[in-house]
Amino acid sequence: MPINVPKQLPARAILEKENIFLMEKNRATTQDIRPLKILILNLMPDKERTETQLLRLLSNSPLQVSVDFIHTETYQSKNVRKSHLEKFYQTFSEIKDQRYDGMIITGAPVEHFDFEEVDYWDELVEIMEWTKEHVTSTLNICWGAQAALYYHYGITKTMRKEKISGIYSHKLVRPTNKLVRGINDEFKIPHSRHTDSDYVAVEKHDQLTILDSSDQVGPLLIVSNDEKNVMITGHIEYDADTLLREYQRDLAKGLDIHAPSNYFPDNDQKKQPVNHWRSEAYLIFSNWLNYFVYQETPFTW
Repeated sequence: MPINVPKQLPARAILEKENIFLMEKNRATTQDIRPLKILILNLMPDKERTETQLLRLLSNSPLQVSVDFIHTETYQSKNVRKSHLEKFYQTFSEIKDQRYDGMIITGAPVEHFDFEEVDYWDELVEIMEWTKEHVTSTLNICWGAQAALYYHYGITKTMRKEKISGIYSHKLVRPTNKLVRGINDEFKIPHSRHTDSDYVAVEKHDQLTILDSSDQVGPLLIVSNDEKNVMITGHIEYDADTLLREYQRDLAKGLDIHAPSNYFPDNDQKKQPVNHWRSEAYLIFSNWLNYFVYQETPFTW
């Protein structure tokens, strides 16, 4: 997928080294197709790394994509340069009069709080309500998925006794769903979280469909029947070393935490972790872009 991103965005140099197809704005405007407009609400602390991960996955289809980033107005991240936000990000109030073909709402390190206790919850509620009329389909990741399940469908979350961290196997239970076309019957995905949504309530909800199962971590993919919302409970966007960096961060904080499960080759922490989920991640993103966004969105809003 040719993806149109700002020339000076730090993620661009990384993606160009990986031979990702990026496009200059002047070339994009001369093509006789309308690019898909994708809005990303980036709630992750390491915004630049998350930008790279998401843009990489948005890049792998024939569709042209134009991306806008927004950050919260009601909470200022302490882990990103102010100059970076000012240069590459907008706020919701600046884009709320526009319409977008797709939107991505990322995870966030706020699982220990009730939803209403999160500093920017009211702002997120306003954004999620806005998506109903202004976005064709929204991809919600990890805590973003839990927030979407709670706000749109009344599904609560609970704390786990210990953090899920590692690579876990999933089995498809709805292999004919458009979102999982081309994906193996069994696949492995990273998870990193302290909470679970009420999956029994999800299964009983008449507006939601679960696409896979895992005895250890629950489903990865939950889709609303109108395809307006896709919930991804894990982190398919993670790099091979992301769980390692999180583990090292938590150890440095003195937390009592186990090493990521099924992660280090031969359970040897001296060995470099391997990415076992790249193909599934690319397929899920490209299927979402094609079937849930491109095939459904109007040419003109």
